[in-house]
Amino acid sequence: MSTIATARSAPMLRDSFIELPARERARSLLDAGTFRELLGPFDKIESPWLPLQGVVCQADDGCVIARGTIDGEPAVIAAIESAFQGGSIGEVSGSKIAAALDMALRDCERGKIVRPVVLFETGGVRLQEANLGLAVIAEIQAAIVALRRHVPVVGVIAGMVGCFGGMSLAAALCSYLVVTKQGRLGMNGPEVIEQEAGIEELDSSDRRRVWQLIGGEQRAVTALADQLVDDDADAVRAAVRSAFTQGVPAAHRSEQVDIFLNRLAQIDPASVTPETMRDVYNPHVQDNTRKEQA
Repeated sequence: MSTIATARSAPMLRDSFIELPARERARSLLDAGTFRELLGPFDKIESPWLPLQGVVCQADDGCVIARGTIDGEPAVIAAIESAFQGGSIGEVSGSKIAAALDMALRDCERGKIVRPVVLFETGGVRLQEANLGLAVIAEIQAAIVALRRHVPVVGVIAGMVGCFGGMSLAAALCSYLVVTKQGRLGMNGPEVIEQEAGIEELDSSDRRRVWQLIGGEQRAVTALADQLVDDDADAVRAAVRSAFTQGVPAAHRSEQVDIFLNRLAQIDPASVTPETMRDVYNPHVQDNTRKEQA
């Protein structure tokens, strides 16, 4: 067997991005040696509300804010830690994200462009801090909208928690959204849908069905995400860097209201399937798939 054939047949070694904790995810996206954390665990800025309800705090409140460079350009990364309270957003963690984006905005307004990245891994607002969490999520959304006028805001949804609730709206506001097949994106999670609408609407235990409807691949095919990548740290890093080279989009997804309303009007609520969603949101992809199958 030739050397080339042997190389091609050997499995490719990958470093899983999903398996990295939030701090290491942020570090992996920045240029080597440039990672610098703001308001880290040793600053001990914790939620004042969780202890009142018998919940043990985490010193960084489940959110890592890192400064450094991406391709030599100043960058800030907000990485949500899913291992703490399911990545839920409370007063402190949400304020850290909003403040980091506001700092980047002020720099951009002074002519110093800072590349912002948000690593979403969250079920949405933290129920123990509901009103405060909702208020700060609104601040995050406003900061993204203000910042994206100057520089692309890049979001990443890797998995396995996904991105739900008010933070799914924040993700939708990003200039570019990078997803893996394992990631999920939706306003409501499968368990909530089943609880409120019944198992006939969605069986949350049917994992295959759930990922077919709201998984990363489906979201990319239906134009609700911009790039689908493998669960590989190098692939995610390359996708993030590529997004910044594209510059600010001519029209952000949230500015294409009429287009999405027209697509939504074509959907029959009584027969929503992954296939019908692909037909409506990205018909040329479905047509190409049918031609290949034929």
